[in-house]
Amino acid sequence: MRLFATTALAMLVAVPALADGWRDDYQVVKFGILSGENEKDRLQRNEPLRAYLAKKLGVDVEIFTAGNYDGVIQAIAADQIEIARFGSSSFAAAYTATDGGVVPTLTTIKADGNTGYHSIVVTRCDSGIKSLEDAKGKVHAFADPDSTSGYAVPYFNMVTREGFKPEEHFGTVTFSGSHEAGVQGVFNGTFDTASTWQSNDEDGVYQRMERKGMIEPGVVCKIWESPEITSGPWTFRANLPEDMIAEITDAIEAFPTEDPEGFKVYSGWTADNPNPQVGFSRVNLERYQWIIDMRDWLKKQRRGG
Repeated sequence: MRLFATTALAMLVAVPALADGWRDDYQVVKFGILSGENEKDRLQRNEPLRAYLAKKLGVDVEIFTAGNYDGVIQAIAADQIEIARFGSSSFAAAYTATDGGVVPTLTTIKADGNTGYHSIVVTRCDSGIKSLEDAKGKVHAFADPDSTSGYAVPYFNMVTREGFKPEEHFGTVTFSGSHEAGVQGVFNGTFDTASTWQSNDEDGVYQRMERKGMIEPGVVCKIWESPEITSGPWTFRANLPEDMIAEITDAIEAFPTEDPEGFKVYSGWTADNPNPQVGFSRVNLERYQWIIDMRDWLKKQRRGG
């Protein structure tokens, strides 16, 4: 009788531990964010999501940042972080770096149902540059080699649609390191033009910088816009437990409704934006296959050059 009681007690004690599932192995969950804006602002913007996930999941949640996109890509490839919010091209880079070892689950959706955005090229409004042709021989800054809208898409379109190679068309081609740095460089006169992104004419990198007081309104203007790009995905390591991926995906998807004020901070909501982010939409690998193919094309172009 004593043996039975001891065995029964051991089983009862074991139940809560078993019930924790993936949490036994992942008591801390780290998610990476890209260097699209200065570190202070990106940490501040993502803090509500971090706090929400920690409370919702019952584990410690930490934000991982790096000085460039590749730092986050390498972190997920080395199993240093579990999740990352990538752009489309940086997701493709992570997919390649891990031999397909990452899984996209969610992307953002706007009030009008749109799940995409555009690459744009900007200049100072008083530069006299009204088109990419006018920018011939000038200094152009791409954002980052792993940026979708800041490099891959504009480079691809300049070659395939506009009919020129950037390194031959512009006098100097460089990388600013981030979208904000590129726009700031244009504003300061360091660069004549720069590649960045916007969702629409009211919401994009330079418009947000105007609202934050980083640049004066009306100084930076758009001169070129790409076809629509699918917004980048929340991405998980494929070697994580399936129930962990599913539960965290569900939690992120519920964030806008369960913490609407926190979501406003996270999404950069402003009262004057007619088409703000309103939530998340499910995605899969097929959605980003063309980006993977485009990056492969870019690599072949570089090797050929």
